[in-house]
Amino acid sequence: MSILSKIFGKIFPSANAQTPAPSAGAGGSLSPEEAAAASAASDAASRAAGAAGAASATMAEVDVKVLLDDMASKNSQKLNWKTSIVDLMKLLDLDSSLGERKELAKELGYTGDMNDSAAMNIWLHKQVMNKLAANGGKVPAELRD
Repeated sequence: MSILSKIFGKIFPSANAQTPAPSAGAGGSLSPEEAAAASAASDAASRAAGAAGAASATMAEVDVKVLLDDMASKNSQKLNWKTSIVDLMKLLDLDSSLGERKELAKELGYTGDMNDSAAMNIWLHKQVMNKLAANGGKVPAELRD
């Protein structure tokens, strides 16, 4: 699954609905890590649905700012998702390592110097916000190009 797909899956309820929760293994129960992941996915889906106003919300009904602000208010870390791709990925409980960000940059067609992580990060954040908006998310203009 692409990194952008993982981001979409955390924000859009319809994408979450298409991502099956981990099922119990042969032992009949989930490991603590699997249970935590399933709970986090369920919580994200619930928040996304709540922000949209209905569990059957379409992508066009998701107010990305409201959803992410709500998630940030409940997060123990002070994350600046509005300007930082690293914080956005952390807020969505995704790997925000340089390697993952470089992979995301490749997915999105970044042509700049990947060793200039500051410039790449700024570009990545704008592109992710643009992609969310292009796929139906309500994203404030100041967060897009």
